[in-house]
Amino acid sequence: MTGTRSAPAEAVARSVVTIIGSRGTVCTGTLIAPKIVLTAGHCVAPNTNYRVIDPSTQPPKLITAQKAVAHPQFNMQTMLAHRATADVALLQLPSSVPNKSPALIGAPRIPIQQGARFTVAGVGVTTSGGDDGVGTVRAASLAVTGNPGTLQMRLVDPVTQNKSSGMGACTGDSGAPAFEDQDGRSVIAGVVSWSTGPNNSDGCGGLTGVTPLTLYKDWIVKTAREWGAAF
Repeated sequence: MTGTRSAPAEAVARSVVTIIGSRGTVCTGTLIAPKIVLTAGHCVAPNTNYRVIDPSTQPPKLITAQKAVAHPQFNMQTMLAHRATADVALLQLPSSVPNKSPALIGAPRIPIQQGARFTVAGVGVTTSGGDDGVGTVRAASLAVTGNPGTLQMRLVDPVTQNKSSGMGACTGDSGAPAFEDQDGRSVIAGVVSWSTGPNNSDGCGGLTGVTPLTLYKDWIVKTAREWGAAF
């Protein structure tokens, strides 16, 4: 997360994990059940192994996922063309992650309103183009901008409004949860798909693109139940 070094709420921090791919990728995931991790579809590739960091030991251990499955409608070419797609995926772990606990899965309130607030929490870098801060959970309170819908939401730092560098997702924050406060509960309403620099430039600190879970929650819950999770 750029532009912020704030610590997220304790319950949020306990649900967020670091995902490392065997090809050197780093993404953010969220526990939605003790052994089920939600992340972005573009964080999961064929013929690649994924491991979740267990931070309870020193040095930290790595828990290798048994399965990693993107939504069947996710299309990488659509993603690379900067169009909305089903950018969600699930990982199944062989065991729970010590000192971590699941968050509530949901969907954003409909209709999604301009100015609505979401808290994005990820383990990505704090500076665009660097590697500082990877692995530490940080949070940013962002606001909806543009024309939000069930396919995509664009979030912005309400202070900088995409005109100068502010808070937002960055490298390593792909798959990060976007929490919405609903009746006093923090609910995962979407996952981070992309980011831009200020004024839609390359980098971070401008816009944060989020895939809402509205259209995909049923698949997430169905798959997690098939893997033995109880909802």
